[in-house]
Amino acid sequence: MTPRTQRRGEHRRRPTRRRTVGALVATAVTGAVVATGAVPTSSAGAAPAWPDPEGNKPVSSTIEVSGTYDGGMKRFHGSGGLGGDGQDEGQDPIFELKDGAVLKNAVIGSPAADGVHCLGSCTLQNVWWEEVGEDAASFKGTSSSARYTVTGGGARKADDKVFQFNGAGTLTVSGFRVADFGKLVRSCGNCRKQYTRHVVLDGVTATAPGKSLVGVNGNYGDTATLRNVTVVGDPGKKIKLCERYRGNSSGKEPSRTGTGPDGRHCRYSASDVTYE
Repeated sequence: MTPRTQRRGEHRRRPTRRRTVGALVATAVTGAVVATGAVPTSSAGAAPAWPDPEGNKPVSSTIEVSGTYDGGMKRFHGSGGLGGDGQDEGQDPIFELKDGAVLKNAVIGSPAADGVHCLGSCTLQNVWWEEVGEDAASFKGTSSSARYTVTGGGARKADDKVFQFNGAGTLTVSGFRVADFGKLVRSCGNCRKQYTRHVVLDGVTATAPGKSLVGVNGNYGDTATLRNVTVVGDPGKKIKLCERYRGNSSGKEPSRTGTGPDGRHCRYSASDVTYE
């Protein structure tokens, strides 16, 4: 199968909620306006505040990126073939990044199609998803040395996953803000080709409602390391910080084997997480 038709882990969704770009714009700004591409911050050391986009750019076919693409803080949203408001599997992305590519200073609005695809190592810097479509970003490199880096930015309104980790290597998410989400990162639970995957969350702020921050497959040697994580608006601690699964390559739904730190696959302690 091609990468775009390969089955993904746990991709069944709740019924789609129809929303409009206009409604999102009215609630998008909670922090400083970004005009120069610098990552805005709400306070020293905190995850960045939501930006005010600098205009709109409709995208009717996938933008392929080699090298560095600076979006100038415009809002990129699907139109034409990428303009559906559904969240079906197999959609094309707004951006497709080649191995080693960098996407920075971009706001992905609605409809967002399948967000961003990284075909190898990539960097997403100061990228924001106002409303996640199928996924915000999918990481698909096949080398164990692949490095995917998400620095700054944020995502919200994700019915299911924000970051879908299908490939091999290490994904590091730092200084990132997520709100109203299903799963922040999920190591693919039932991809036809499976790998060992490593996830690092550092300086992430997660605002309820949400289901889990990271899910990994213990039977494939996955690890998740959490540092400096802040959870907001979850006094009952309903958001699972780290979940362990038994993945498979048959396409079946993976079984969950445990939650919480175990020192092996879910690597963190109580001091790494703050509740507000």
